[in-house]
Amino acid sequence: MGTPARILVVDDEESIRMSLEDLLDRDGYQVRAVASGEQALAQIANEQFDLVLLDLKMRGIGGIEVLNALRARALDVAVIVLTAHGSMETAISALKQGAHDYLLKPTDTIALRESVRTALDKRERERRQRALLLQVQQSLTANLEEIRAAVVQTVPAVARETPQGITENPQRLKRGGLVVDLAQHIIDLDGQRLELTPTEFDMVAHLAREAPNVVAVQVLVRHVLGYECDRFEAGDIVRHHIHRIRSKAASATGRSDFIRTVRGVGYALVG
Repeated sequence: MGTPARILVVDDEESIRMSLEDLLDRDGYQVRAVASGEQALAQIANEQFDLVLLDLKMRGIGGIEVLNALRARALDVAVIVLTAHGSMETAISALKQGAHDYLLKPTDTIALRESVRTALDKRERERRQRALLLQVQQSLTANLEEIRAAVVQTVPAVARETPQGITENPQRLKRGGLVVDLAQHIIDLDGQRLELTPTEFDMVAHLAREAPNVVAVQVLVRHVLGYECDRFEAGDIVRHHIHRIRSKAASATGRSDFIRTVRGVGYALVG
């Protein structure tokens, strides 16, 4: 039997909060409940959750701000928003920002249970799909690297002139403090090695090839992952990888500003 899903309930109405906590606890979930957006952000920073039940209208930090924080951190968590009739427009906005569902308050028990179940099922399917996709990507990358290595051994690298007149080895890209060695499949930032996954490596390498131009998220998904998707899905996918790359860069060098976010468009390499 698997580990029970971890659910965070966020609602500033004590009666609703306690009712939801009791119901979900009886259904076998691990439940933590907080009374404000501020407390929710503190919990999210310290614990991992599978699903968040999020009240939209709260004093102080509201539900939309909490949802934005979740998406900005690219956290793998499903979100169901709770809303009154007067904030339906806000609920629809939350759906556009990646929430799984919205429920009207007071919440119907049957609808709540069904929404929680389908949200967790969908999240698990997407996690399995991402894991399978990553395995395929790693396998393809390994095969590609074998081909690259064979080519490098037989064909000498030819230097080329950049538009700025700087001689550059096509197998070695240098952008400021960033060095991308395509032949050896390694990346250094400010003299420190970044331990990246194949997908993360390819994403940085593509940004380095295009620098200083901004690369749209859909273009990154197409070139790095090999498939097409809409801008919103591409944004979520790329944001997750960029967050991990920046975190690894910060751990290795103390800086994560070498990739610039261009809101609503994509990313650019600063170097």
